[in-house]
Amino acid sequence: MTNESPEEKPELVVDSDWKSQVEAENAAIDEKNRSEKNSSAAEEEGQSQDIDPSQIPPPSFTLLVTMFSTQAMSALGLIPHPITGKREIQLALAKHYIDLLGVIDEKSKGNLDDNEDKLIETTLHELRMIYVQQSSTIA
Repeated sequence: MTNESPEEKPELVVDSDWKSQVEAENAAIDEKNRSEKNSSAAEEEGQSQDIDPSQIPPPSFTLLVTMFSTQAMSALGLIPHPITGKREIQLALAKHYIDLLGVIDEKSKGNLDDNEDKLIETTLHELRMIYVQQSSTIA
C-alpha cells in the first residue's frame, strides 16, 4: 500500500482592487472612444454638437409645408443635394414628398386660415406641375 497524503490545494488569493482598477480603466477607454467617435461623426457631417436654440425656427404649419416642399424640390433636381452639391432627379422620392403634402392638405381641410390654405394649395399645384414636367422629360 502506498501512503496517500491529502492533496494540497494551492491557495487562490483574489485581490479585488486590481479588478476595480481594470474596470475603471476600461470604462474610461470606452467613454473616450465614444466621445471621439461622436465628435468625428459630427465633424464629418460638418455639424456642431451644440445647437443654439435661438437659431431653430418655431414650429408652424408654414415651416412644415416648406420643409416637405424643399425636399420635393431637391428630389426634382431644382435644388442641389445638400451633401453632394449635385442636382439629382429622384422622381419616386419627389412623389413621396408631394404625396405627404397631399396628406397634410387632406387632413387639415377646414382647420387652416386663408394664408395657410393658399400656401399648401399653391405649393402642391406647383410641385405637381414640375413633377409632371420632369416625368415627361425623363420618359
